[in-house]
Amino acid sequence: MSSTAPALHPGIDAGVRDWLALWEQAWAALPPGAGHAERRHLFETLARQQRQPTPADITVSELYAPHGTQFVRLRVFRPQADGPTPAVLMLHGGAWMEGSPETHWDNAVAVASRTRATVLSIAYGLTPEHPFPTAIEQCRSVALWVHDHAATLGLDAMRLALWGDSAGANLAAALALVLRDARVPVAGQVLVYPALAFDRNRPSYRENADGPVVLVKAMDFVDSLYCRRPEDRQHPLAAPLLAASHAGLAPAMVAVAQFDPLRDDGVAYAEVLRAAGVPVQLHPGAGLVHGYMRAVPWSAAARQAQDTCLDWLAARLAAAVPAGA
Repeated sequence: MSSTAPALHPGIDAGVRDWLALWEQAWAALPPGAGHAERRHLFETLARQQRQPTPADITVSELYAPHGTQFVRLRVFRPQADGPTPAVLMLHGGAWMEGSPETHWDNAVAVASRTRATVLSIAYGLTPEHPFPTAIEQCRSVALWVHDHAATLGLDAMRLALWGDSAGANLAAALALVLRDARVPVAGQVLVYPALAFDRNRPSYRENADGPVVLVKAMDFVDSLYCRRPEDRQHPLAAPLLAASHAGLAPAMVAVAQFDPLRDDGVAYAEVLRAAGVPVQLHPGAGLVHGYMRAVPWSAAARQAQDTCLDWLAARLAAAVPAGA
C-alpha cells in the first residue's frame, strides 16, 4: 500500500487488511493519468490472478440475449442438475465504468455452487460510452428474455433471483423495481454494499470519506459519467432509494460494510423496504470494507458475510414454488 495512503481504521478485520495490501499495491501500479482502458485492463488482470478454481460440477459458457437490434453477452455458470434449475441474474460492480462477468467470476461460482442455481452474469454497457439508462435497459431486456425463454434455457421461470454488488447492486435494485412493475416474479434480491442514491449527507460518507477502496472525493466524477444529466440522479432507476413506492418488491438481503462510505445507503434502503412491507435481512458487515467479497480467501469475516448471503438466497430459491407445481 502506498505510504501516502490514509492509515487504516484499527477496527478493519485482519484478513481484509491482508487483501487490501495486495489490492492497493496492484492499483498503485497505474501510471498517472491512466484512463478507462488501462483501469479496465488492470481490473481484469488482477481478478484473473486472484481467481479461485472453478469446481468440476460447474460448467461455464456464454449466451447472447437480444436487446433491440443488438445483443448482451451473458457468462453462464450452470451446476449439474437433472432438470430445470433456478436462475440468478448477476450484476457486477465496478462503478458502472469497469468490471465484467469475468472480474466477478468467483462470486458467480459461489452462488451457483451454494444455491444450485444457474447464474447468468450480465456484461452490461459501461460508462462513459454507455451512460444511464443504457445498462438498466439492457438488464431489463435480459431479464425478460430469460423469463420468457426459461424452459428452452433449462431454467425455472418461477425461481428467478437477482444478485448485485456496488454499482451492480444499484442495477439489481433498479431491476427489481422494473420486474415488479412487469409482474415478473422474483424470489429474492441480494444487494451487496449497494449504491442506491446520490445523497452524500449520511454519516458513513463522513466517517469513511477516505475509504479504503472507495473514496468520497471521487464519487461526483463517477456519478457524472453514469448520470450525465443532473436530473437523472433523481430517477428511481438510477437512485432506487427514491422510488415512489417500494411495496411489492422481492424480499431482500442487504449486506453492507462497516467501513464503507456507501454503508448508510444500504441501511436506509433496508429501512424503506421494511416500511413498505418487504421482508428484509440486513447484514452489518462488522470489520469489513467495500469490496470485501474479494477478500473471502483471506478473511473469515468476509467468508461469514458471504455465507450469510448465500444461505439466505438458497433458502429463498428453495421456498419459491417451482414452475408447474
